[in-house]
Amino acid sequence: MILESRMWDELQPGTSAELRRLCTADDFYVFAAASGNYNPLHLAGEDGDGDGKREAVAPGMFVASLISAVLGNFLPGPGTLYKTQTLTFHSRVMEGEELISRVTVTAKDPDGSITLRTEVRRVGDDALVVEGEATVQAPPAKLRFEEIEVPGLIVQRHRHFQALLEVAEGLPELDTAVVCPVEEHALDGALISAERKLIRPILIGNGAKMARAAASLGKSLDAYEVIDVPTDAAAARLAVDLVNQGRANAIMKGHLHTDDLLHPMLDKATGLRIGRRFTHVFVMDVPGVAHPLLVTDAAINIAPDLATKVDIVQNAIDLAISLGIEVPKVGVLSAVETVNPAIPSSIDAALLSKMAERGQIKGGVVDGPLAMDNAVDIGAARTKGLRGAVAGHAEVLVVPGIDSGNMLAKQLAYISHAEGAGLVLGAKVPVILNSRSDSAMARLASAAVAAIHHNRVKGAAK
Repeated sequence: MILESRMWDELQPGTSAELRRLCTADDFYVFAAASGNYNPLHLAGEDGDGDGKREAVAPGMFVASLISAVLGNFLPGPGTLYKTQTLTFHSRVMEGEELISRVTVTAKDPDGSITLRTEVRRVGDDALVVEGEATVQAPPAKLRFEEIEVPGLIVQRHRHFQALLEVAEGLPELDTAVVCPVEEHALDGALISAERKLIRPILIGNGAKMARAAASLGKSLDAYEVIDVPTDAAAARLAVDLVNQGRANAIMKGHLHTDDLLHPMLDKATGLRIGRRFTHVFVMDVPGVAHPLLVTDAAINIAPDLATKVDIVQNAIDLAISLGIEVPKVGVLSAVETVNPAIPSSIDAALLSKMAERGQIKGGVVDGPLAMDNAVDIGAARTKGLRGAVAGHAEVLVVPGIDSGNMLAKQLAYISHAEGAGLVLGAKVPVILNSRSDSAMARLASAAVAAIHHNRVKGAAK
């Protein structure tokens, strides 16, 4: 966009300029961050007026700022400074509506100032949203800018998790055996999920410790089933028993080691095996990425062989389908995008791709080897001459081993500000694998993902 100022002597009454703008929820979050106005009525994830519906009403001064954009960009343009502005608000604007901001010169003063009629109207019904009058100081010199570089902004809002929560809140509560929630973070994850009606927790662990944790949180356990079990091993064993008895449809990790949680599930006689290996999937909500990004396996299988990777890929595809991705695009990662006999992960990736092509892996499109850049960035993929359906568009990232998976997931979390929901698949029921460092949103999202996946699998089995 070329910006060029219009001098005082170039302007005459009746000279006009306008700008169209589609209002998005991200615009309102950016405005809240810049202005400090956190009125929840303007934020898409909140019910700001208590009517039971989430709103995203445009802040009045955001709408008014569109007038400033016309003045600063076009009329009079670069170098313009405000002197006065009056505003009268006639209507409200919602997320998704398009506006036209227009300014028209009405008078010129010898001191170099310009008076303009200002208005913002809604596209479609031409409703007047804001009107007023501006007085500005015209630019003192002719200015022209062919390119203005403004840093891009990525709103750190977890819209994908919010959408998953809305889906899960419409499902029946998931009966969940919570193993050893004897520490505040572990217990709080279960309780906030219960408060949002995502799960119906059965709290299993040391009763005294759970009571102390609840007291520290200022919450009561009176509404929940609490089973006093003295040891971690006994609590994990009881959770498996509750699943086998049909009393629990999910298991949630509390404050115990993952190996201790999974050990009784792997028992060949009484465990929760269903034929596939247990694999872990992180469902990542990465700001700026248009879809959830699944990373697997970053927590259980240390150096998976080809057979294990088949189960890793199939479990991830099944979960992605549950989350609404009809035909998941799976990128199998390696250091390079070509098969190199010296890099075993590139060979495995090529074999997985061929196995999917032959129907040995079902439900998704699998491609590999792909390097990280050309798996997720279409420009990088085209530069390397990759034109398949997955390259540049991967929704599932399959890593070579636990080292790379853990590093990738934590990079997304701590550098790219992603939130991650963790789930173990391959058992009779989903296993929610929370971390002590997880935020409240991550804990809620993990429960939501488990509920959505369980209900989809249960429905498919009927």
